[in-house]
Amino acid sequence: MREKISRAIGRIRAEFNQPLRMEQLAETAGLSLSAFHAHFRQVTTLTPLQYQKQLRLIEARQRLLEGLPVARCAFEVGYESVPQFTREYGRLFGLPPARDVREMKARLSRAG
Repeated sequence: MREKISRAIGRIRAEFNQPLRMEQLAETAGLSLSAFHAHFRQVTTLTPLQYQKQLRLIEARQRLLEGLPVARCAFEVGYESVPQFTREYGRLFGLPPARDVREMKARLSRAG
């Protein structure tokens, strides 16, 4: 079963900035929609949407550290709204994007 879910995860990773289509993911995994949801959660402890959201935010954090502006970053990783991106980023990382990046860069410069 892990192999089937791994195929769907690969597709989410490849298309992380695109809207999720659950029927396509279930088809990629070779499962019915309800079986796909159940097994995906069993393997990852997340729903497919939660998994995609975390992937987007982790990718966004990396891009922000590389100097991409917050608004551009939000759109590039698949968000349609900067306020929504900022809220979800803060929930995952504990700080708004710009402040998080400033603090991370300060920590990195002190450590290096």
